[in-house]
Amino acid sequence: MNAKKVSELKVKIFADGADKQGMIEMASKSFIHGLTTNPTLMRKAGITDYKSFAQDILKSISEKPISFEVFSDDFNEMEKQADEIASWGDNVYVKIPITNTKKEGAYELIGRLAKKNVKLNITAIMTLSQVNGVMQQLNPAVPSYVSVFAGRIADTGVDPVPLMKECVDLLKKNPNAELIWASPRELLNIFQADAIGCHVITVTNDVLKKLELVGKELEEYSLDTVKMFYNDAKSAGFSI
Repeated sequence: MNAKKVSELKVKIFADGADKQGMIEMASKSFIHGLTTNPTLMRKAGITDYKSFAQDILKSISEKPISFEVFSDDFNEMEKQADEIASWGDNVYVKIPITNTKKEGAYELIGRLAKKNVKLNITAIMTLSQVNGVMQQLNPAVPSYVSVFAGRIADTGVDPVPLMKECVDLLKKNPNAELIWASPRELLNIFQADAIGCHVITVTNDVLKKLELVGKELEEYSLDTVKMFYNDAKSAGFSI
């Protein structure tokens, strides 16, 4: 069966990264519907001033939704950070981890922020129980994202698709809450997310670059692979 064209996909693709130039470039593309980042990506990108970086990005990206994460381990401090981050723009969603490092659930915090109409992106979720807990706290009148790390679930040897299907059904109770397929590992995950009706998938630039391969004839791709092996062996000067 031929893969759908990117233009035919219903799932929204969000670019995941922390490189300013890359983020702005991705935001300019019509097939990118939003952006996300996190402290780990920001650290890898060499970001040292969190607020300055975020506010600088928001000068260039003000229309499409963009998520920035709190980084405290204390829920009261998380709430202060969330209030501050939310004030940076109407397109800003605040990422709240499902627990702190002590494995204490963030549900009460999510509820407090939801009552204040903060747009939330609940992150690092990996179980249906966690999704259920989040859904009980979200404000149905406020847009929000529920970010399930399907890629990390797959890393443990578990097929994430059945869980993601259940999550899609759960979120039908709140039309303003959208399910994110987070941490994808390959381009195929975009089509899997689309097939089950997942609303959003976050995709890093290295995976997005593979979009040009969609629809590529496989025998041609096989030949390209053979040519790559041949040329690399020749360039290395190998002999037996």
